[in-house]
Amino acid sequence: MKEFTRAKKQIDVSVGESVRIIRELQELSQNQLAKATGIPQSTISAIEHDRVALGVERAKVLAKALKCHPAVLVFPGWSVEHGSAA
Repeated sequence: MKEFTRAKKQIDVSVGESVRIIRELQELSQNQLAKATGIPQSTISAIEHDRVALGVERAKVLAKALKCHPAVLVFPGWSVEHGSAA
């Protein structure tokens, strides 16, 4: 088989926690992120508390504002391991 990249779960972090952690690392408030994305602050809060699903489109918008790849938000706690199929 062709070579592939295997993903491996490293830590347990929810999608909402990943959004909050990255936002806080960039020293942004929920209100500042809301202004940068056009997503209401109440929705950002709900995402961070895992009450509202992030969704692909919101992930793209938030990732752009947070200067990260959307996969960082959607698949928190995963790392890439290079290998090949046996």
